[in-house]
Amino acid sequence: MTVKPDWLRVKAPQWERVGNVKEILRDLALNTVCEEASCPNIGECFQAGTATFLIMGPACTRACPYCDIDFDKKPKALDPTEPARLAEAVRRMKLNHVVITSVNRDDLPDGGAAQFVQCIESVRKVSPNTTIEVLIPDLCGNWNALEIILQAAPEVLNHNTETVPRLYKRVRPQGNYDRTLELLKLSRQLAPWLYTKSGIMVGLGETDAEVRQVMQDLRSVDCDILTIGQYLQPSQKHLQVQGFITPEQFAAWQAYGEELGFLQVVASPLTRSSYHAEQVRELMERYPRQRVVSGEC
Repeated sequence: MTVKPDWLRVKAPQWERVGNVKEILRDLALNTVCEEASCPNIGECFQAGTATFLIMGPACTRACPYCDIDFDKKPKALDPTEPARLAEAVRRMKLNHVVITSVNRDDLPDGGAAQFVQCIESVRKVSPNTTIEVLIPDLCGNWNALEIILQAAPEVLNHNTETVPRLYKRVRPQGNYDRTLELLKLSRQLAPWLYTKSGIMVGLGETDAEVRQVMQDLRSVDCDILTIGQYLQPSQKHLQVQGFITPEQFAAWQAYGEELGFLQVVASPLTRSSYHAEQVRELMERYPRQRVVSGEC
């Protein structure tokens, strides 16, 4: 068994606060990526009263070998009550910023775009001052579906790159690197007021030069925010960790990303795509953008 370095150890959470969040999630029958993907920061985030909601799940139509979310070729039909239940959780938890993500639903013609829209609209009805970040799949390249999501005007559009191009066939076999870049590029073109975001995992065998090239590629499509974190093997059946990246290397990537012009780079061993996502509100204050009226993007 691979021994994790000291910098990957996390403090034990105060379970009273964690239990309160779990109680809300169970009462409303909601899934979170925090739990489904075995995130190492679950204690810290739940203790702070934040969560990344996982809609249209918990089963995914893709079986990426790094991910701990269950695979199902024929997942259940969408639940029309899910948007209202999610919005109620946002209200109860008094969230200033909410992250809504989903499993891949390649079985749906729109990849689940309509469900994202309904969730956004439901949150806005009960908590109009809450900023909304959507972490979306690639929608199989259905850009009409992407535009549907953008017309609902989330503040942040996040789509993870996950790894370097050389490792895509092994790490993300049903994904496509160029399609990911195209999604981020189109998002900024269709909604120039939007803050775009992406994230990558490291420790899977990539080189420093490859990571830097991905960072350059993301800036070439005007991506605003980048997260870089250490890949951790969820179980023995998942991809093995090829190396534990030092905090110093993460700091070097963060400095390089800032030189490239990202508005924000969050890079550390425990960083995940939604970790401390609420900080985007501060980013929006520092770099304000005028949102166009919905339907004009």
